[in-house]
Amino acid sequence: MLVEAEKVIAVDTDLTEDHYRSLTERVPAAFWYERALHELSGITPLGHPRLDPLLLPSEATTHPPRPGGAPARTEGLTPAELKGPTDVSGYGMFTIPHGPVRSGVFESVEYLIETPGEDIPHLNIRPHYKHRGIAKAFEGLTVDDGVLVAERVEGISGVAHALAFCHAVEALAGLTIDEHTGLVRVVYAELERIANHLDVAMRLCDAAGLAVATARFGWHKERVMRLTSGLCGSRFGRGVIVPGGVASRHAQPEPGWAQLDHDLMRLRRDVEADARVLMRTASFLDRLRTTGILQPDLARRWGALGPVGRASGVDDDHRRVRPYDGYRQLDVPAVDSGAGDAQARLAVRWQEISAAFDLLHAAIPTLAGQPVAAPAATRAFTVPDGRGFGVAEAAQGEALHSVEIRDGLVVRCFARSASLHNLALFHDVFHGDIFTDFPFIEASFGLSIAGAAM
Repeated sequence: MLVEAEKVIAVDTDLTEDHYRSLTERVPAAFWYERALHELSGITPLGHPRLDPLLLPSEATTHPPRPGGAPARTEGLTPAELKGPTDVSGYGMFTIPHGPVRSGVFESVEYLIETPGEDIPHLNIRPHYKHRGIAKAFEGLTVDDGVLVAERVEGISGVAHALAFCHAVEALAGLTIDEHTGLVRVVYAELERIANHLDVAMRLCDAAGLAVATARFGWHKERVMRLTSGLCGSRFGRGVIVPGGVASRHAQPEPGWAQLDHDLMRLRRDVEADARVLMRTASFLDRLRTTGILQPDLARRWGALGPVGRASGVDDDHRRVRPYDGYRQLDVPAVDSGAGDAQARLAVRWQEISAAFDLLHAAIPTLAGQPVAAPAATRAFTVPDGRGFGVAEAAQGEALHSVEIRDGLVVRCFARSASLHNLALFHDVFHGDIFTDFPFIEASFGLSIAGAAM
């Protein structure tokens, strides 16, 4: 039986069984999620169009014991299946395994590119090389230890995932965050957003062979990470976000908020000057314009997240639509873009960088002028048994954590990154593009393979 309400579709099934009716036909975005569920639990979505391996090595998949005490089982694949599927056939077609090891600094992922030589009519994605067993790592932890794992779900968005985990715990415990603590959270989240978007700009410049621009945006990203490290001792903002608020030692950082605001003004001036030069470089824009178009209707049907969705006209920014923490006190602007190509995705990121600086300049003076109250995290609280859902807007889009607590411990946590959700769309943006467009399209998506593979 399917129950549908407020865009949530649930499956009511007997958990002693190892199957249910697939949702993919009604909700296309469930396609990868059901593949992941099948691999990690052994539960089969009947009628699913394609249950190829996704998150686990394809040589063999060992499922954990199923509900009702059924023993674990192992599925082996035939040699033909190990080679990967073939979706496009015909004279002159062949498959190029691109990765998992590539020249340069790239995450391990294998793209099976089906091509007649230049065009890319289809590709399959195998991200399992980065699978780290994140879901199992949460089990049995206290919520204080669970946030340490949450920060590592997707390392480049550790602040956002820590926020999503903490929001789930805080919802269960009925905790509210005070104004000062909420703004501290905003500062770290926006610094992380700027660093991620600058990384995308740097990688696009590198794909175009623009050595000076690559170095400039790499240096700007480094400046952001050094500012973050100067605030909390971690370049990735780890150890700041904790259930109930922020760690007390980070409520009033050294050398202080005023110095941070001054440093950010200098950084903003330099970033915007270099961005203006880059976006007037014809040879660069020629590689982005009409490259890797994600059609708006597909983006809407799939519910594309973050800059990938906003560049195709799908804007569902949690900071603005469903504000949390300090964003309730701030004005998060809407982003206006809809061309859907690599240039539009970069344009969205420039707008978000500008908005992030505005948010920081609004939050920091308020923090500097407030006396520091006892952070909410210093208050003892009890998390009741149950399941909580938490979200946060990462640089890649919505980070979602579903956390189940029993006797004060995490029974299970499913951490969904925007990278997992959006990477499935990577199949669908190569119409009319050629092999040399590949690095531009990949960089413009700005996703984390580790965040997808978990």
